[in-house]
Amino acid sequence: MPEEVVASAPGKVILLGEHFVVYGVPAIVAAIELRARATVSMRTDSSVRVEAPDLGLSGLFRPGASEVEGDEGAEEALRPIFLAVDEVRKRLGRRRGLNISISSSIPIAAGLGSSAAVAVSASAATCALLKGLIDKELVFRAALEAEKLVHVSPSGVDPAISTHGGLIIYKRGVGIQKLEIEAPLELVVGDTGLKRSTGALVSAVRALRNRRPELFQRLLSAAEELISEALDALRRGDALALGELTDINQGLLSAIGVSNLALEKLVHAARKAGALGAKLTGAGGGGCMIALVEEGRGPDVAEAIEEAGGRAFLAKIAEEGVRLERR
Repeated sequence: MPEEVVASAPGKVILLGEHFVVYGVPAIVAAIELRARATVSMRTDSSVRVEAPDLGLSGLFRPGASEVEGDEGAEEALRPIFLAVDEVRKRLGRRRGLNISISSSIPIAAGLGSSAAVAVSASAATCALLKGLIDKELVFRAALEAEKLVHVSPSGVDPAISTHGGLIIYKRGVGIQKLEIEAPLELVVGDTGLKRSTGALVSAVRALRNRRPELFQRLLSAAEELISEALDALRRGDALALGELTDINQGLLSAIGVSNLALEKLVHAARKAGALGAKLTGAGGGGCMIALVEEGRGPDVAEAIEEAGGRAFLAKIAEEGVRLERR
């Protein structure tokens, strides 16, 4: 049995379908090459110590203790990681203590799947340490438990894409389907720099649905039709059609109240600079947007997003999901 295991997992962008995925509409999701990294080693007791040097936080979770021993803010930030690795321990019937160190290049609370990637990497490293290999179904289930604490009612799409990588179609209650496409996708991500709570935004959309159930159902039907057409466009390699559908999806997200001025400024700047389509990605309310661009147009669109007040970067699709790393 190794003394220490390191695993990493990618972040993600939702190409189409966020929020509506909670109510059974499929979402199209891509993993991107920004990664969270977890280093896990054994302890001699049954406690779990979680450290996040990037955040300056550390906490010790003792068996049976209701509170974490550690820095102020450690409870909120680190308990989801503890829940994920503890779920792995429970399912494997192993109660050995663990030391866990987390680092990440994924912006926090930006809609890029940071919390899921952290939970997936920590679960995978724990699984590999205790079982000798990564059991992806176990890793997904453990990370989903952590996401429930972070996001109230998560769809499961974030831990799914972080676990499996590539491009997927995700439908709640059904699972994932790998999506193979002919032409590569070229994306630019723009970050508003505004943090937001996914749980609060999901709850606000649910409240709208409860107030206007018939109207919301029609929006769900429109979202379902949009996803169907987008899948056809992806499989045909029709970037123009996909861009148009991306813009329509942004309109639906604005209609349910999850866009804001900061996001709209970046979306419209990207379109003006020649993007084929642009929309928010993730929960909205801040965080990030994405722009679909023609080959070679990424730098121009990124520059326009930055001139509009965002931080922009070209996003490479991560074909590989969670994986073991050498130190």
